[in-house]
Amino acid sequence: MQIREVIQHLETLAPSAYAEDFDNVGLLVGDQNTIVTGILVTLDTLEEIVDEAIQNDCNLIVSFHPIVFKGIKKFNGNTYVERVVMKAIKHDIAIFAIHTALDNAFNGVNDMISEQLGLINRKILIPQGGNIKKLTTYAPIAEAQNLLDQLFDAGAGNIGNYSNCSFSSEGTGTFKALEKANPSIGEIGKTHHEKETQIQVTYPRHKENHILKTLFKHHSYEEVAYEIITLENKNQHIGMGMIGELPEATDEVKFLKHIKEAFSTGCVRHSALLGKPIQKVAVLGGSGSFAIKNAQRAGADIFITADLKYHQFYEAEGNLILADIGHYESEQYTKNLIVSYLRKKISNFAIILSDKNTNPIQYI
Repeated sequence: MQIREVIQHLETLAPSAYAEDFDNVGLLVGDQNTIVTGILVTLDTLEEIVDEAIQNDCNLIVSFHPIVFKGIKKFNGNTYVERVVMKAIKHDIAIFAIHTALDNAFNGVNDMISEQLGLINRKILIPQGGNIKKLTTYAPIAEAQNLLDQLFDAGAGNIGNYSNCSFSSEGTGTFKALEKANPSIGEIGKTHHEKETQIQVTYPRHKENHILKTLFKHHSYEEVAYEIITLENKNQHIGMGMIGELPEATDEVKFLKHIKEAFSTGCVRHSALLGKPIQKVAVLGGSGSFAIKNAQRAGADIFITADLKYHQFYEAEGNLILADIGHYESEQYTKNLIVSYLRKKISNFAIILSDKNTNPIQYI
């Protein structure tokens, strides 16, 4: 199996099209045509992780965080980033980063946090916009249903818990084939009138190339008329954070202690207690201060995230509890998710969960 095939599996889990614009996801080091000998999955790619890959004969590291985040102008080994990249290249080890693509996946980082807490009725906290598209095309009436079925098979027409969604209407299309044309119907130099069906289907942005290839392959016209627009609708299955409920309301101090134990964190920094039970819980792995207002609007009793600054705790405004459990702690189960997923998809070589704790923050 080549690295490109592993990437295809990872793209199914968390399409890179939904990563945040500021992020650096994908194959950061290496050649996608390389044959894979083994995969090491980690939260961070440090020198000790590259050493671990070497020891386990793994030539592909799948990392949650990207080791290369900003541009590197020199490779002198003066920083840990330079040393990691240099060592990986020296030993022919590729590095793939998934980061915010997995943050935004429904079954990703925040789903793992929710699973650890036992949350039910989970929903995306901040649904992502700009990733639902609509295709409009036209086909001869006799061919329309087959074309529509092919588009459905390619992934078009899925909306929430529904599939095969479309809208069709009939009308008359006209065209005149010019001298160098090779029309499937009509004659050169004559205006042709054809009874056609207008087909409209929506699809997720990351499937656009496949949808268009399917359209061109199964449409009989030499020149296919189509248009694509981006819808304003938010995708309720893609986005940052998650909100869910505890099966039963629980005391706030008891729940904070449960969080500390569930994530094995040195401490849980939190805002003032409110003196009321907790049932509705919002979570966002990593640095999530930007989502405080979203958690409030969603009616959360507590918002669990990381990297909160001093003044940001004031933003609780007495409406909810803000709980900072640590950046590493909030994302630590992500590598288990990736390993579990890849082991279900790939069985012909080792997929190893790194046993290194890469948390740079220590507690006394």
